[in-house]
Amino acid sequence: MFLFKILRRIFTAIVLLVIIVPLYVAGHIWWTAHHPQIVASDAIVILGAAQDNGTPTPILAERIKQAELIYRQHLAPLIITVGGGQKGDMFTEAQASRNTLVADHISRRHVVELPVGKDTLTSTVAYVSYMKLHHLTKVIISTDSYHCYRAMAEARNLGLTVSCTSPVEGPGSLKATGIRYIFRETGAYLAYETVGRFGIHLSDQIKK
Repeated sequence: MFLFKILRRIFTAIVLLVIIVPLYVAGHIWWTAHHPQIVASDAIVILGAAQDNGTPTPILAERIKQAELIYRQHLAPLIITVGGGQKGDMFTEAQASRNTLVADHISRRHVVELPVGKDTLTSTVAYVSYMKLHHLTKVIISTDSYHCYRAMAEARNLGLTVSCTSPVEGPGSLKATGIRYIFRETGAYLAYETVGRFGIHLSDQIKK
C-alpha cells in the first residue's frame, strides 16, 4: 500500500510536470511576443527565411522591412543577414536579405552577409561567432513575434545581450499567427533546452 502511494505521487508529479512546463514556456512565448522591449544595440540580425531565386518570400521581406525601420531609428549601426540556401538554390537567404537592404538604400558598409545557417540555432551560432570576433555584445533580432523568445534564448545562452523586433504586418506578425505557432515554438524550445543540452540538435527548418 505504501509503495502504491509513492508510485501514485511520482506519477502525479510527472503528469503535472508534463503539463505545467509546456504551459509555462508557452506563456513566456506569448508574453515576449506581445511585450517587445527593443534596446539600442551594436547590430541588428535578420534571421533567414525562404527566398525564391533571390527574392525574399513575404515572411522574410517583412523581417527585412522591420530591420530597416529599426536601423533608420538609429538603434543599431549595423545589420547582419544570416541564412544558407537549400540544394539547387542560386542564392542564400542571407544574400536575398542583403540585396534587398542595398536596393533599399542601406549602405553596403553597414551590412554584413553571413550565408550560413539552416535553422535558428546554426544561424545564431554563426552570427554570435562573428559578433564576438568583432567585440560586439548587443543585438536586436528581427524575426517573427512568436519566434522571439527562443531566438533570444539561444543568443543569450551564447553570451549576448539581446532584444527582439517583429513585423507588424505579413505572415509572421501577431495578427497572422496564433496558437499553432506558439505550440510549434514551445516544442522547439523544449527540445533545445533538453536534448539540445546533450548535443542532439533537432532542426527547426521549414522547407519551401
